[in-house]
Amino acid sequence: MNKTMMRMAFLVLLGLSLPAFGQDGRTRSAGQVLYLPIYSHVWYGEVDARGQPQKSLVSVLVSVRNVDARRALRLTSARYYDTEGKSLKEYVQTARVIGPMATYELFIPRSDDTGGSGANFVISWKSDVAINPPIVEALHVNLAAARSIAFTTTAREINAD
Repeated sequence: MNKTMMRMAFLVLLGLSLPAFGQDGRTRSAGQVLYLPIYSHVWYGEVDARGQPQKSLVSVLVSVRNVDARRALRLTSARYYDTEGKSLKEYVQTARVIGPMATYELFIPRSDDTGGSGANFVISWKSDVAINPPIVEALHVNLAAARSIAFTTTAREINAD
């Protein structure tokens, strides 16, 4: 095989391998608005005489993880909404700096079921330069003795229009 054919073969192989990089679609960003589904309670079981299923209350730990190893980000807003879309609370009154590889947490106790089963957070963050976007998740937990549940939800970027 001559040098020209070897170069062409290398370029073809390189071209075929490029889609493997960045498979998760996460590109650097200087800021985002994220939608995070939250459940204050989970409906389950059979419907009772009033037409309501049973509900299990859960606590919620929201975790904003800066996965950039070199740059901080600023958490500018974390607005909590109920099932009907009513704004309940702003959890970030002033911007919070989250350092490289650091985590900022918000907590909703199990006793607070005001959000309902369709609650959500809209979370905004910014950075002075493009960085790895944070990973934002919520851990929902009820560790009752007879019946325990735990599950996570993950934020997704939305348009800020």
